[in-house]
This record gives sequence, structure tokens and C-alpha cells, in this order.
Amino acid sequence: GLLGVGFQRFGNKDKLKSSPLQHLFEVYVQINKAAEDENTKKLAKDFFRKLEEHDEQKLSLWKQFRDFSVEEYIRIYKRLGVHFDEYSGESFYQEKSQEVLKMLEDKGLLQKTIKGTGIVDLSEKKDLSSFSTVMRSDGTSLYITRQVSPSVDLAAAIDRMNKHSWDTMIYVTDKSQSNHFQHLFQILKLMGYDWAERCQHVSFGLVQGMKTRRGEVIFLEDVLNEVRSRMLQNMASAKTTKEIEDPMETAEKVGLAALIIQDFRGLLSSDYQFSWDRALQSRGDTGVFLQYTHARLH
Repeated sequence: GLLGVGFQRFGNKDKLKSSPLQHLFEVYVQINKAAEDENTKKLAKDFFRKLEEHDEQKLSLWKQFRDFSVEEYIRIYKRLGVHFDEYSGESFYQEKSQEVLKMLEDKGLLQKTIKGTGIVDLSEKKDLSSFSTVMRSDGTSLYITRQVSPSVDLAAAIDRMNKHSWDTMIYVTDKSQSNHFQHLFQILKLMGYDWAERCQHVSFGLVQGMKTRRGEVIFLEDVLNEVRSRMLQNMASAKTTKEIEDPMETAEKVGLAALIIQDFRGLLSSDYQFSWDRALQSRGDTGVFLQYTHARLH
């Protein structure tokens, strides 16, 4: 809702086409500052409600956001050699999330608070000492009942089981969402889905201290461009560098190895302090040295 209202107020269609992820982030930052105003908050809620009601104008704007964003995801992930068979974000589960709320209500799991929000009691003694909020007071669904990229929710889990009949479903997110997934799996069990036992959450720590020349807000493409640029500089200044047919491609490959090995060095669940100098060292347990050793072996 905030992003939709923000784009109507601060958005630029040309910027959306040329650099959708960066521009939508800029809009999001601007509208969050403006959201201190109660009228802006109300407009955002109205926008979100109209999305769930399939308002054509609002859906058209959302579709532009999604299409441009997915194109960017595909292009950037391609640089990493990563391919996904399917992109299914929050909007895919708009209608299904309402079905889930109805299922929770029919099973006697959905409770209403004094303020009108919908919750599911997760406590063993059923005293609401532990609960999950699944519905806003205006009837619209919340995070737990839908999927917000790369998190998953009840509607997404049920739909994926019906569609794929998977053996194990693994969710990979940073560790700050551990509580969300505990609640998700608990609710699925309460709904009678035995396969909830086969859901796993693999959490990872955060990368701290990473900056690029563009600033402290980090986009994946910024990081990939930065490591390639730094590798090109290192190659140009090294006395042992031979003449290479495509320096840019070589810098990209060695730079990616540097980033990946740096990320693999510590425990998955641990936060770590990122250092460009350490990542790009030509000696030690680094991706640069690994590529150098591999080249010498061949």
C-alpha cells in the first residue's frame, strides 16, 4: 500500500523502466518518511484494500512493479549462474489468503481481539501467552497468511503442497525471521497438515559493514559491479598479470569467487564483518587464491 501511494506521489515511469529496483527503493524511502502523516497512512491502507478487491487501476500499477522487478531478478541472478523455475510473490496468494482465513475460522482457530484483529492462539494452555496475528482489523490479510519475497506463508505452503507434492520444503532467509517460521509451522500443524513436520527453515547470519562506492544501501548488482571493478584494478596493477583476451569477464569470474568463498568461510548462522581487502586477497583462504590455484593446476 505504501509503495503504491508512494509511486503515485514520487514515482517516475522512465526510472521505473531503466532501474526498477533502485527506483522503487527510493520511492519506498520517501513515502516512509511521509507516512508519519496519518492521511498518508490511510491512503496506503485504502490502496492495499483496493488491491485485494481487484481494483483495475491498482492492479495495473502493481503488475508493472512485478514485471519489471522479475526481469531485473532474472538478469542479475544470471550473472551468478542462478536460475529459478518459478517466481511466485505475495500477490499470487491474494485470493488464497482469504481462503486460508476462512479455513482458520471454520476450524475454530481464528480469534478476534477487542481491536478487531485476527489472531491464532499458539500457547499450550490456550491462554494466549503465545499467538500469531494473521488479519488486520479491516479484514485484510497479514504477513503470516501470505508470502512476502523471499518469506512464505500459510497460503503459499498449502498451494505448493497441492501443486508439487514435495518431500521437503526448505525456506532460506536471514535469522531475524526464525520466529515467523516457528509460528507458520505451528499453525499448519493446528490446521491438521501432517506435512508441516517436513517443513524446514534454514537461517543465515547477516553481512555487516558492507559498503560500495554508491553508499551504505546495498543492492546485489552494486556488489557485483563493485567486485568486478576492484578486480580489474588489482589485475591492472599486478606485475604478474598476463595479457587477457577479455579482462572484464575474467574480473567478473574471479570477483564472484572472492565473494562466494568469503561468504562460505564462517558458520552459516553467524553474522560477519565484511572486508573488501580481505575478500580480494591473493593469498590465504580466498576465492582469488582458489582461482589462481585452479589455473595453475590446469
